Amino acid sequence: MTKRISRRTFLKAGLVTATATATASIPVRSAGAANAQWCTLLDLQKCIACGACVDACREVNAKKFPQPQGPMPDMLPRAKVKVADWSSAEKQAVDDRLTPYNWLFIQQAFGNYNGEEFEINIPRRCMHCRNAPCSNLCPFGAAYTRSDGIVRIHPDVCMGGAKCKAVCPWRIPERQSGVGLHLNLLPQYAGNGVMYKCDRCYDRIEAGELPACVEVCPEEVQEIGPRPEIVAKAHRLAKEIDGFIYGETENGGTNTIYVSPVPFDVLNQAIEKGPGSPHLNAVADSMAPANTMAIALAIAPVAGVAGALARFLSLGKGDDGEKGGANADE
Repeated sequence: MTKRISRRTFLKAGLVTATATATASIPVRSAGAANAQWCTLLDLQKCIACGACVDACREVNAKKFPQPQGPMPDMLPRAKVKVADWSSAEKQAVDDRLTPYNWLFIQQAFGNYNGEEFEINIPRRCMHCRNAPCSNLCPFGAAYTRSDGIVRIHPDVCMGGAKCKAVCPWRIPERQSGVGLHLNLLPQYAGNGVMYKCDRCYDRIEAGELPACVEVCPEEVQEIGPRPEIVAKAHRLAKEIDGFIYGETENGGTNTIYVSPVPFDVLNQAIEKGPGSPHLNAVADSMAPANTMAIALAIAPVAGVAGALARFLSLGKGDDGEKGGANADE
């Protein structure tokens, strides 16, 4: 379990309140950036692994977490479709990896670089890819990219088939069984649940507020703004600290940009990787190869019908609509 000071400790000390007051709303988009995607910059040299962001994410998004009712369906075929149940109190409390109830965690890296020891703390969540394979390849149209660059999985449309996780270079989404549309259709044969991940507090952004993780950080590790501005700031920061950038080009570019004083290939060797703990490898654009696009075309009829349902549901709930995974800020 990640060692850290709880968010409540910060609240008692008044540090988080001071930070939230100073950054109480989404920054105004600059001239010429009206159609830009929102992007976050994370300055890893500042993160102290206090866990305020993790706790705030859980508290703010708790209303979105799955609430399975009754026993889990006995899935068929059993050898292929596994039950993924994180709903017990013990499992819901897990905060050192990604789960359906924990969309952000602090990944820690310890090692030696250029003859000096380092300790780097890395807030990990969905990368919000600009040309997201989950958005392009979800056969049910449940995963989609909003015009502001947020990649969502619509819980009312998702069947839990985990295609999004299979095509994600970081395998970010996690499944909770016993919930979702499949229970009303083919409870024993469909995808078995709903996939969950960070939605970058889309509802807070719509209200002009900052994502919870950005707002509460006492060290101001994260900053959010139009992607061209964030990328430019990342390059200035990297130059200042003789550092390194991750996310600008990975998977064709993401809306999560990390800057670190230690190379990311070194960090990747130093972090614990596995289920719910993503890597930091360099990632080629997964949507570029022709064979990947062929898959997209093959599932287009299914995704088209389900996508229409997703649009209807999302618009009815006040979402700003979705688009394909193509870039929107250039």
